[in-house]
Amino acid sequence: STSSIMWTSDEIARLCYELCGNRLPKPGKPEPNRERTLLAAVVKVQPIAGQACDCPDKQVQVTKEGVSMGTGTKCIGQSKMRKSGEVLNDSHAEVIARRSFQRYLLHQPHLAASLKVESIFIPGTQRGLWKLRPDLFLFVSSHTPCGDASIIPMLEFEDQPCYPVSRDWAHNPSMEASGNLETTEDERKCEDPDSPVTKKMRLEPGTPDRKVTNEELATVTGMAPSGAKVVDVYRTGAKCVPGEVGDSGKPGVAYDRVGLLRVKPGGDRTCSMSCSDKLARWNVLGCQGSLLMHFLEEPVYLSAVVIRKCPYSQEAMQRAPVRRCRMSPLYPKALEFKKLFEQSGCAVQAKRADSPGPPVPCGAAISWSAVPEQPLDVSANGFPQGTTKKGIRSLQARSQISKMELFRSFQELLSSISEDKWPDSLRVRKLETYQEYEEASSVYQEAWSALRKQAFGSWIRTPPITTSLK
Repeated sequence: STSSIMWTSDEIARLCYELCGNRLPKPGKPEPNRERTLLAAVVKVQPIAGQACDCPDKQVQVTKEGVSMGTGTKCIGQSKMRKSGEVLNDSHAEVIARRSFQRYLLHQPHLAASLKVESIFIPGTQRGLWKLRPDLFLFVSSHTPCGDASIIPMLEFEDQPCYPVSRDWAHNPSMEASGNLETTEDERKCEDPDSPVTKKMRLEPGTPDRKVTNEELATVTGMAPSGAKVVDVYRTGAKCVPGEVGDSGKPGVAYDRVGLLRVKPGGDRTCSMSCSDKLARWNVLGCQGSLLMHFLEEPVYLSAVVIRKCPYSQEAMQRAPVRRCRMSPLYPKALEFKKLFEQSGCAVQAKRADSPGPPVPCGAAISWSAVPEQPLDVSANGFPQGTTKKGIRSLQARSQISKMELFRSFQELLSSISEDKWPDSLRVRKLETYQEYEEASSVYQEAWSALRKQAFGSWIRTPPITTSLK
């Protein structure tokens, strides 16, 4: 359990800020006093070997190490998406940090299998499969995730947010409502509770997804401390996906409905699900993705999500990434910290008090992974920074954390392991394309199917990647 481990949220945040200052390059960082960005990271917390653990109240001494990091605020519109997996569709900091974490995870079995170096993985009980050592992974963010977790009551005695709350309802009361597209309870009932998938992944069997009443959706006043007056609600710019009931658009507290799937905002409508929704998915399916799941006995889960208070709601951080999926309320633990990220909108705004207008979002995203080769990656508009229109089809025009480059890392892992030691899921038939490897990861795919039936039926799915590595 995380409670017996010796670390605090402020310590973890300080480690990430130091890592950002030391490891991330100047190219890709915001222009001082003009631009802002967001930061997210994954930190490994490892118990120091040789400690006696016989006393249940004893605090365990640990080492703390940042293993991935991401900055970014943008995502591309659906008109710029490609089916080839070569473009980064979503460059929000949380997504960059998680993709960077996937790079780190893909490198670890290679260490254990071929180089015989200490790795986070040790051999599992089944042929070709690995399991995690007793390490914890903490997800850290300089801000509340966009989407459902950002719908938070604004209390009378609080400081007002850094930016004025949008009041678009006054000018545009008609919202993108979606009629009668809800699936029925029978269609959404959970899969067999005794299946190995439900047991292995964090899916709670049993009751079908309960319909949430409009009254419950329309208010967040229950999230406020008792006796506190709720004067408004911090709103999310993320729009409801087609098939969800839709926001009310009413003034004040009832503006946003909670618990709904959303896509990130943008002038050219995006297909990228909100960070709240993606965190919820990772908390059920793991952070490793479908490819690496071929090699793992169990998914790689986050033990805690550590968020800066700007604003922050414990209730929202339990609802958005956890309770919507019928998960155990113990995972992941949600914690807050107070130290301001110096490149955040709030910090930059404070330094430019006399300048007109708020800071603008930085157009670049930075990825860093604790891997030996090319740990840094700076991108803009989904491609490595500096990519020209002429060079957009070349291999150099792929981010290290694009799906195709992660696929390349996975293929390199396969090549480093003799076929007789491959897991059964990779030995059934010859696989070539990204889609074929993804679909052959049956434990992951069955769990994803169960999650969609149980809670996320309206999730927008991107087209399958049918290309193979040349």
